[in-house]
Amino acid sequence: NEHKASSQSRLSVLTSPCKQISMVPDMGKWKRSQAYADYIGFILTLNEAVKGKQLTCAYPCSETVKKLLSLLGTLDRWIDETPPVDQPSRFGNKAYRTWYAKLDQEAETLVSDILPSNLSAAAPEIAVYLKEAVGNSTRIDYGTGHEAAFAAFLCCLCKVGALRVEDQLAIIFKVFDRYLQVMRKLQKTYRMEPAGSQGVWGLDDFQFLPFIWGSSQLIDHPTLEPRHFVEEKVVNEHHQDYMFLECIKFINEMKTGPFAEHSNQLWNISAVPTWAKVNQGLIRMYKAECLEKFPVIQHFKFGSLLSIQPVKP
Repeated sequence: NEHKASSQSRLSVLTSPCKQISMVPDMGKWKRSQAYADYIGFILTLNEAVKGKQLTCAYPCSETVKKLLSLLGTLDRWIDETPPVDQPSRFGNKAYRTWYAKLDQEAETLVSDILPSNLSAAAPEIAVYLKEAVGNSTRIDYGTGHEAAFAAFLCCLCKVGALRVEDQLAIIFKVFDRYLQVMRKLQKTYRMEPAGSQGVWGLDDFQFLPFIWGSSQLIDHPTLEPRHFVEEKVVNEHHQDYMFLECIKFINEMKTGPFAEHSNQLWNISAVPTWAKVNQGLIRMYKAECLEKFPVIQHFKFGSLLSIQPVKP
């Protein structure tokens, strides 16, 4: 039982994750950190797992996955219970703060409910990433840094063993997909501002990861090529099966005018010959535009699960 006791005591000294990247020169610490290696490893492992697979394919759905879906269902229900308020400015509805305050208060309990009892000591640390994953309550905005916090949240659940290798497809196709639905509802309901948006020069106002994983799903597809995703008919026919097309469908619903104008980067991507090339290009772009950008990473929090310590050689 000594081994168990030591893992228990190790969990009880978990630190509350905090910011470590306060100046541009600190970015080197992040790139060399165990957290960076774990995070990018997690993204790429899942990228490999979903390759060529449809959202509707068969895969196991564990207890932890079911509990995560119920957590996201709770967040969704709170949106219904917190309607937007009347206010002069169109964007950034202040009711979001009321919704967020509820999550802030309940996050640890929600995370405890997901974890097996022997891991409950990890709840406070993991809950920090959940709270960071839904947007900023001061600015009422949402962007790729918040999305990264949700991926970090899932990565932590894998690191403590609550999610396992056999959960990989469910992590993307069930949990992450449900997370996206809830985020889209938040963005629409409270008219959230895009955080650090590059306007038409960014890939998308709010998300990035579903384009990476979504393009991997389409690798070697017998009929759908990158040039097809700008056709509304194709999107409407296939969006239930492919995360990439779900994202395009949401953009089409939210934006008016020619696709080439409001989503120039995606328009350019539609000219890439294969999905494998799209996927590689998006991974490179994600590293450059999100993971290597100080304004995004300055908000990232490091604890004992995602550590700022350098990778051991």
